[in-house]
Parts: sequence; structure tokens; C-alpha cells
Amino acid sequence: MTAEETILRAGLAQLGVPHTDGQISQLLTLARRLLEVNQVMNLTAITDPAAVMRLHLLDSATLLTRPPAAGAAVCDVGCGPGFPGLPLAILRPDLRLTLVDSQRKRIDFVNRCIAELALENAAAVHARAEEWAADHREEYDWTVSRAVARLPVLSELCLPLTRVGGAFCAMKSVGSDEEIAASRRAIATLGGEIDRLDDIALPGAEVTHRLVWVRKARPTPAGYPRPYRKISAKPL
Repeated sequence: MTAEETILRAGLAQLGVPHTDGQISQLLTLARRLLEVNQVMNLTAITDPAAVMRLHLLDSATLLTRPPAAGAAVCDVGCGPGFPGLPLAILRPDLRLTLVDSQRKRIDFVNRCIAELALENAAAVHARAEEWAADHREEYDWTVSRAVARLPVLSELCLPLTRVGGAFCAMKSVGSDEEIAASRRAIATLGGEIDRLDDIALPGAEVTHRLVWVRKARPTPAGYPRPYRKISAKPL
């Protein structure tokens, strides 16, 4: 067993996330492809294989510490090179994953991974989130995002995609108290309510991340999301 496989198996066990040998193999293949392609295309600043296990794969798996219902439709907004969406698709083949990103090179990489790993439950879309929401409004049981945008911006991109009764989860740092406080008005305007904050230590890393869970309590008013230039220039 390689060092990377040991990290992955031990970390998933510590998080309490069920997994099979086949899923471990798929996750390791995903990590290898990420590092191979990253040599010619800037997909990630994390280039140490052990760090990829912890900061990409296990970080993505923390979402499954609060597992969605079987068959849930999940949208990964601003998926980058496929995180957290691809690990979720691998570890929960019963979920239906849509990965959305505005950069073509990232989506091309994600689509190649979906094909190579034979992930029949995942699809990647080259689109801006606010444009995708126009035709897929309140369609998803879960929306998730590990993007670096501040929470008021992420909320306007994600909550319109989330069905009433569903959840939006923003993956943040534990130092996000001020950002969360500043987002409460935006979240309420968009039909959400902060449900809980889960601070999770990543196995084997001296890092604690925070999952900000927002319950979709009411329909998002018409007019949201606004064009991105307005969202970023004047967040709610």
C-alpha cells in the first residue's frame, strides 16, 4: 500500500465516510491525473501528493459527514478542477452531480476525469453560475461550493439553484466568523437561514475547515441572481 493510499484510507475512516476498494482506486487515479495535467496546465497550487490526499480529496469528503439522501441532486458551483464534486460522485454513486465552472480548461479536465473514471452520475458544465440558474432554478437538493468568493456572493450564486427544503453548503475557514455575520442579510433576502456550522479537522493535517450549512427556507425572489458584475460590485 502506498503512502497516499494509507493517508486516504485512514482519513476516510476517521471521518466516518464509507468507501470501497474500487472507490479508493478511483480517488487515487483522480489525484494522479490532477498532478500529471497540472505540470502543463495550472489547475492547483497543491503539488505534493500527500497534500492532495488531505487538502483536496479528504477535504471534499468532509461534506459526507452530513450525508445527503440517496438520489439527491447536487450542484458544485465553481468546481475548479473538480472539487468537491468529483470525490462526491466517486464516494456516493447514488448522487446526481452537476459540476459548474466558468473556465473552459477546468471543465475540459473534469470531463476527461468523468470519462476515464466512468462516473455515470456526474456531468460537467461550462457556464457562469448565475446563467446556469436561469434554466435550473431551485432544481438541486444540495448546492456546494469551495470557491474563494465571500459568502454573500456565493449565497447569491447558490441559493437560487437550491430547492426549498434543500441546503447550500459553503466550505470556509474557521476564521470566517466576520464573513458569516456579514452574510446573514444576504442569506435571508435569498430565502435561506444559517442552519449550522461544522468545524472539521482534516485528518493528518494541522488544518480545520468550516462547513457553513444554509437551509433553503423560502423561494428566492425573482431578480436573483443578478449579473455577476452587479453581485461582485454591490453584494447584498
